[in-house]
Amino acid sequence: MNAPDAIRLDETDNVATAVRPLEAGETACGVMLAERIARGHKFALTAVAAGNAVIKYGQFIGTASEPIKAGCHVHTHNLGFAATATDYEFSTALKPVAMVPEADRATFQGFRRPGGRVGTRNYIAVITSVNCSATAARMIASHFTPAVLEPYPNVDGVVAYVHGTGCGMADSGEGFDALQRVMWGYARHPNHAAVLMVGLGCEMNQIDWLLEAYGLERGPRFQTMNIQDVAGLKRTVEAGIAKVLEMLPEADMAVREACPASELMVALQCGGSDAWSGITANPALGVAADMLAAQGGTTVLAETPEIYGAEHLLTRRAATPAIGRKLIERIEWWQDYVARNRGTLDNNPTPGNKKGGLSTILEKSLGAAAKGGASPLNGVYKYAEPVTAKGFTFMDSPGYDPVSVTGQIASGCNLVTFTTGRGSAFGSKPAPTLKIATNSELAARMADDMDIDAGRILSGDASVEQVGAEIFRAWLRLASGEPSFSEAQGLGEYEFVPWQIGATM
Repeated sequence: MNAPDAIRLDETDNVATAVRPLEAGETACGVMLAERIARGHKFALTAVAAGNAVIKYGQFIGTASEPIKAGCHVHTHNLGFAATATDYEFSTALKPVAMVPEADRATFQGFRRPGGRVGTRNYIAVITSVNCSATAARMIASHFTPAVLEPYPNVDGVVAYVHGTGCGMADSGEGFDALQRVMWGYARHPNHAAVLMVGLGCEMNQIDWLLEAYGLERGPRFQTMNIQDVAGLKRTVEAGIAKVLEMLPEADMAVREACPASELMVALQCGGSDAWSGITANPALGVAADMLAAQGGTTVLAETPEIYGAEHLLTRRAATPAIGRKLIERIEWWQDYVARNRGTLDNNPTPGNKKGGLSTILEKSLGAAAKGGASPLNGVYKYAEPVTAKGFTFMDSPGYDPVSVTGQIASGCNLVTFTTGRGSAFGSKPAPTLKIATNSELAARMADDMDIDAGRILSGDASVEQVGAEIFRAWLRLASGEPSFSEAQGLGEYEFVPWQIGATM
């Protein structure tokens, strides 16, 4: 089936998107083009006066910064950012989820942990409290090569989670709390069979404070050590290796068993977006998200700056007004955060996003929010806060992908799904990442990185619903142990990036 020359997404839109490069004089969507329009870029369907609204997805994406004639290119040179209205509606567009009967629910082969939580992988984690112990942690983990791990076939690996903070920070407040939530979330993650925490000893982010605050107890599968107490780097590495060796036989005792899809918690993420993100991959991911909600599972949308301009659509889907107001509290926090740091929420789109056809953060956000499907919004959480609600939820985070995914995993996500239009080499541990290309050209160019080609929606070779069902089936296979492309290439250790909030002192 041949793709159309251009797409108008809603009958109220006054712009359309070019599916192929269009030349001046060609006609698309009933309009003669006044200039060349690059693939993925917008053109005006009618004349738009300066200061008037530009509409895409049936929603406001900015105002014309100068008069725009019909058939002219609409982009950053003539489309300006403007703050969105704040007259929010709460819980006015709820669509009940048609739950799949328990007897008919899908299953996957997962690791059931003590306490009932289910993992999709079986790693041993080496977690640092501070950057000063990062080298020790990497040295400990690097000892466990495939040859060393060969006698333990049920262990997926030993992973070091190191970061660039942990000291030079306040011992309370938003930044400290966020880092401790990340450490706690990774320490108790169901994809970890055992955990070793490594500190320096004098840092602000004390391991003992974490244990006291969150009630973690040392035991055979959870151990801690400080370089200063052990007396140096070399002895710390030797002791750490010995501790992990003690953990391996017990970790290897874990075996996969049939678990319901309701035990899946999937992070919904996008990066390197283009004009097709909100037309192909993100809506298809939204279909998969709704399918998982119907199975009793959980999805977690994030990247608060990248729902700005679309948050009013999410508040209408909030299961209760209180949940909707909690989302707006996060938006208001970000408005204050960027103001005091002399920034703007329109620092997005990035140069790559703009080259791909996106013009304002409002346009980008409307496409990004499509990842959440149409199910009710059942919970809003702080960064790395444990997600306890089922169905569609939201976790506050920056739009920076590794920081956002680190928080989602800490919140409990045991799978990650990442849509991209410009291309990405992102991966994550301990929760593996499934990557979805928004266009077939990218899928072919980065064939070793893209698990699913959603560009078939654009060509007419597949529907949004068909690709959504394909994503859902891929989740079950990935959760059962099939490696994603990013996982097979070894990505994930360096993408652990906790959010640093506040001053470094």
